Amino acid sequence: MRRRITFALLFALVLTAAETDWKAAGKAWWAHIEFLADDKLEGRNVGSKGYEAAADYVAGQFERAGLKPGAGSTYSQPVEFAKLTLNEPASTLAVLQDGKATAVTPGDEALLGYPPQTTDTEAPLYFAGYGLDIPDAGYSDLKEPALKGAIAVYLMGGPAQIDGNLRSHFSSAEERGKAMKAAGVAGTIAIPNPSSMDIPWSRQSANRLLARMGLADPTLATQAGNFSATWNPAKTALLFAGSGHTFDEILAAAKVNQPLPRFPLKTKVRAHVVTNREKVESRNLVAIRPGSDPKLKNEFVVISAHLDHLGVGAPVNGDSVFNGAMDDASGIASLIEIARTLQTGKVKTKRSLVFLAVTGEEKGLQGSRYFSERSTVKGKIVADINMDMFLPLFPLKYLEIQGLNESTLGDDIRTVAGAVKVEIQADKDPNANRFIRSDQYSFIKKGVPSLAFKFGWLPGSNEEKLYKAWYTNRYHAVTDDLTQPVDLEAAAQFNSILVGLLRRVADADRAPSWKTDSFFRRFAPK
Repeated sequence: MRRRITFALLFALVLTAAETDWKAAGKAWWAHIEFLADDKLEGRNVGSKGYEAAADYVAGQFERAGLKPGAGSTYSQPVEFAKLTLNEPASTLAVLQDGKATAVTPGDEALLGYPPQTTDTEAPLYFAGYGLDIPDAGYSDLKEPALKGAIAVYLMGGPAQIDGNLRSHFSSAEERGKAMKAAGVAGTIAIPNPSSMDIPWSRQSANRLLARMGLADPTLATQAGNFSATWNPAKTALLFAGSGHTFDEILAAAKVNQPLPRFPLKTKVRAHVVTNREKVESRNLVAIRPGSDPKLKNEFVVISAHLDHLGVGAPVNGDSVFNGAMDDASGIASLIEIARTLQTGKVKTKRSLVFLAVTGEEKGLQGSRYFSERSTVKGKIVADINMDMFLPLFPLKYLEIQGLNESTLGDDIRTVAGAVKVEIQADKDPNANRFIRSDQYSFIKKGVPSLAFKFGWLPGSNEEKLYKAWYTNRYHAVTDDLTQPVDLEAAAQFNSILVGLLRRVADADRAPSWKTDSFFRRFAPK
């Protein structure tokens, strides 16, 4: 019976759950967050002194947990970034109609994208539905010849009738960028759907001048040179003027899953965007717990979390530090505590374990992409277990799994969580594209089965209200700090489940594999 967990391990999980002092374990987990999310670290932005202090702390914790350096003789894998900042006062944006130019107010009406160099653009607008090209589903918004040389305006999201993972993959910045380039567009304007905005427009606007970063390695750089902007969904009348269509009409069609219209707009955009560019140094932290089986120790199970956050921004009620307590000091704290638990229990696993703290997740999964392309481990990575903002806001009764039905890892987490009576749920909001929005996606694109996690809840429950309120009020906000209420015991119980998951995967006779009907199976090496 392939990948069957032994009764002994199941019994050990249940026994551990019965004997663990969850309160003490939760406090140990929280202590790491207290250091990482302290104002003194100034939001752990890539290349900052605060990030470097956090990286030193993690390296020290890895050493105390008995982990071996995973980047040669050191825990640090250097990563070089190209940092872009927007010179907003020197930039201009206007909508043209019938020879008249109407200036657009940055922040209020639109947010300018950051091209890698100063650019000038004047082009007509074309509304391109969801702006997606999904060959696997026979779907495309980008076949209209009029798109060539135009700016593609699109509603963020996608057609509900297309499988969520398929839609998510082709909604990624990389895949959308390829499709737009193939269509010959002069630029893009994305309009968020108000019903699915994680971050209110006011906070998006307040954060609009935070630096953007991409990998400096030209073979890995993905920054496009075309014009791009995000438009306030409440201020779209200027774009659609004279077209015979309104944005409300488009939202109404999207709400009932009707096809979106595609049509030329009667307006143009004229933009002059000025950016500044510099190089920034950062690092991933890589540590290894070697496997014990001579035949399997060169196969690696990665457990990952991102160390960076957003740094310092515009003050909100006098607070300008994006502490990133849940996003993602929580995942880093779990990374450390899981390593410590394995050391304390003198646990041996057949496969080797990689403990990976990455930089640049907030810049577009850059650090994990760098590691996946420039791995420092000598062997085959067979799984990634990623922890990003798993949100222990209430007791752990349900665990929502991104990627649950994509690989045999879903079977593993069902077994391990079931042993301690935690119910597994599938992603309840596939339109949010979360399975491709954190570091597991860098591994998925290399063919590595992966999972990510959120605390689960039942529709209509108080837990749902807490979860959704957190996104509205704290996600990428200065309020994701040390004052927020968190269930420490539930976080410790989550860590215990992940210890069991790692042991099961690392000790299985066979490595994890994609399910035959998974879209992501195509990325597996042939």
